[in-house]
Amino acid sequence: MSIQILPSQLVNQIAAGEVIERPASVVKELLENSIDAGAQSIEVDIEQGGKQRIRVRDDGIGISQAELSLALSRHATSKIASLEDLEQISSLGFRGEALPSIASVSRLQLSSRPASVDSGWSVHGDGSDQSLQTVPVALMPGTTVDVKDLFFNTPARRKFLRTETTEFKYIENVVRRIALSCFPVAFKLQHNQRPVFHLQGAVSREQHERRVADLCGKAFMEQAIHIQHAAAGLSLHGWVAQPTFSRSQADLQFFYVNNRMVRDKLVTHAVRQAYQDVLFHGRHPAYVLFLEIDPIAVDVNAHPTKHEVRFRDSRLVHDYLFRTIHEALAQLRPGNVQTPPQPARSLDSLRVTTAAGSVPSQGRMSLGVQEQLSRYAALHPQPLAEASALADTAATVAFPDEHPLGFALAQLHGVYVLAQNSDGLVLVDMHAAHERITYEGLKAAEQGEGIRTQPLLVPISLDVSQREAEVCEQRQDWFATLGFEIDRLGPERVMVREVPALLREADITALVRDVLSDLLEHGSSQRIQDSINELLSTMACHGSVRANRRLTIDEMNALLREMEITERSGQCNHGRPTWVQVSLDELDKLFQRGR
Repeated sequence: MSIQILPSQLVNQIAAGEVIERPASVVKELLENSIDAGAQSIEVDIEQGGKQRIRVRDDGIGISQAELSLALSRHATSKIASLEDLEQISSLGFRGEALPSIASVSRLQLSSRPASVDSGWSVHGDGSDQSLQTVPVALMPGTTVDVKDLFFNTPARRKFLRTETTEFKYIENVVRRIALSCFPVAFKLQHNQRPVFHLQGAVSREQHERRVADLCGKAFMEQAIHIQHAAAGLSLHGWVAQPTFSRSQADLQFFYVNNRMVRDKLVTHAVRQAYQDVLFHGRHPAYVLFLEIDPIAVDVNAHPTKHEVRFRDSRLVHDYLFRTIHEALAQLRPGNVQTPPQPARSLDSLRVTTAAGSVPSQGRMSLGVQEQLSRYAALHPQPLAEASALADTAATVAFPDEHPLGFALAQLHGVYVLAQNSDGLVLVDMHAAHERITYEGLKAAEQGEGIRTQPLLVPISLDVSQREAEVCEQRQDWFATLGFEIDRLGPERVMVREVPALLREADITALVRDVLSDLLEHGSSQRIQDSINELLSTMACHGSVRANRRLTIDEMNALLREMEITERSGQCNHGRPTWVQVSLDELDKLFQRGR
């Protein structure tokens, strides 16, 4: 077949295949246009999962009659005019393909009225090549896009749509994602004339958090910590959930770059690495995060749907995200969290049995708490004897703010420490807590002394790709700080001569290959440090107090004080919670007090 110019209608339908995958894709494009138009209120009406109808109304700046037909032409946009504009995009939509693509596969009506004129105008498109004529229409200032019978003229694509319920779920998720990034804008969503949610515009921090709670669930906000940090020309703010709020799926992860929702492997890897030390195996973190970066340092034109981005300095972005979130999670210890961990099961299901008598006598054990006791005494001048006396006092006592875990009362079945604080009852898993304390101590000692290295009697020669050999040579000093001496022997060969002493029994070949892969993919790698930490974690586990060991009151209080000053002490090394708080109100409900 000879080369020929395609008909404009076919060109539009090909473009539609790139950007219009399903009804949710239409909603995304229309919402982004409304936001770019300065809308403060957006209404979305859906019928039959979007297959029958999608109508988006906004109160934005509107489109004049003269430009209305042009809005349905390919590559026509008000958002960019030059290559310089394209390289520093600040708007959400910009390709100028969405409206003509949608019009080519549906019956579309575009109506608009700028606030400066008295009446609106409307234009219709039905997928044909006929010229578009504007007609007057009664309309409030703003724009309405009414899309009916999506894919009516491309039945092969229509039959691939899922059920009405499934397609609407996709739409709801799109509206949710966009509403999370545009707090000042009010959103209203209806399906088959039934309201789904109505969000008021949010301006203050409190209003922002209320919207996040409405869209992500109250439980997320109750377990979330707020992040606000700026460095190296980057700014990150938003909320990350405590590790105890981990998910079985990656279904509560919202990340925005300059208010654009993205799904990026580099971002996902950086966040996952930040949670590495506190997340239970196989679980996924939850977060709503916003990264602000100079538009010229990020390419948002990397994919037709604009879900993926390309950072100019990916290594800088990866390291910044990792360190910022890692440090925020490090502060999760008693007295430094917005909401203490809660019991995993409802108190309504608990049954309490009491018996007269004293707590069984507890023999001392070789816990290594003498050092902890001395550290506690130096940090807190109140004697331990007084702490024990306070714990034994039946009357209500005032708890100093620096003791969020309160004071020990007893030990339960040799596993849990029971303590009381000003909020009520604290339950501590003594092995999990001591394991974290020991682990953080080992890490601090390792970092303080530096990583001890060990030369290999027989150096390991590795065949690698040319790119891997180049990155190995470029990052030789970085490898050295982690205890590795690696030389480049040729275009595609490297030699490992020295390794960290802790990893002498590890599979060095596999580890180096994985690290090189990370460096090429993300510009950074935590594998070496993670491998060292894994061994330190194992050592901490074996060196921590075991279940069924009896502790004295002084030893229990020493453990509580250590938890209060230890980073990440809210979780053990495996991501399980180390303590929970049961409030007095919850205890009152359990015993039906006040009824």
